[in-house]
Amino acid sequence: MRKAALGLTLAAVALTACAHKQTTTTLKGGWVSPPSLATCTAQSDDGQEPPFIRNCFGNFDRASAVAIAFAEWRAWGQVVYDADPKDEGPVDPDTKAERQPGFWQRVGLYWWLGMNESNPTAGWTGEHDASGVMFSPDVDGSFAWSAAFISFVMRMAGAGPAFPYSESHSVYINAAVAETQSHLGQYAIQAEAPDAYAPVVGDLICFGREGAADLTYAQLPAGRYTSHCGLVVAKAPDQISIIGGNVEDAVALTHVPVTDQGLLAGPDGTVLDTRYPWMVVIRVAYNQ
Repeated sequence: MRKAALGLTLAAVALTACAHKQTTTTLKGGWVSPPSLATCTAQSDDGQEPPFIRNCFGNFDRASAVAIAFAEWRAWGQVVYDADPKDEGPVDPDTKAERQPGFWQRVGLYWWLGMNESNPTAGWTGEHDASGVMFSPDVDGSFAWSAAFISFVMRMAGAGPAFPYSESHSVYINAAVAETQSHLGQYAIQAEAPDAYAPVVGDLICFGREGAADLTYAQLPAGRYTSHCGLVVAKAPDQISIIGGNVEDAVALTHVPVTDQGLLAGPDGTVLDTRYPWMVVIRVAYNQ
């Protein structure tokens, strides 16, 4: 998937969201879920979140996350991308969707709502840096927004402080691994091996890119690295459908093959999808 979010060197930022009652639940494998998001109290305006998010008008629920992803997919023209990116040639920079009127602003919305206010990337758009300077299409890989899109979906769905919003997928992949290994109960995510857990609608699936293309589940966590994640929005007997951002410079839907058991990889660990080396499933603990 072209120029999915890069492992930038920006520091992870502090979380800002609603305050919640400290109720936890022990889940499979001893994992302690984060504080319940069902009840919250309003916080002062941090300049980043609209009132319905800041004041927690709804629960953090699976249906909302999927519906938000579908709504954005429809806004981008319902792009379906099932090609193998290795077989594709260069893209005409003048035709990149992310740089077109109406779409570069939409990418800016993902950055603004997906990131916390203190993150320098919060001011980026599909073609501008935080100072409003238009960057060249040749360097837009340095402004990759796929992780911002996932963060936007989680924020809009009501995740509050239970998701580690970041411009790099590796931040929340590593956080999910930490939850699995140490049962911290800080975030509503847990990492699962692609040959051991069948992703369900609302989960995330991820793979390493470029220098991290050979990264495996057993090697996680692995610091900052280039990667990509998509949100599972539908399941069928032989495939799942995911929606991701910055796929062919748009929000696109991709079909991913799975085993008869719904797994991304077979018993020997071989991933069925020959296009992408899926290395981890992030199980999301929604309230509903």
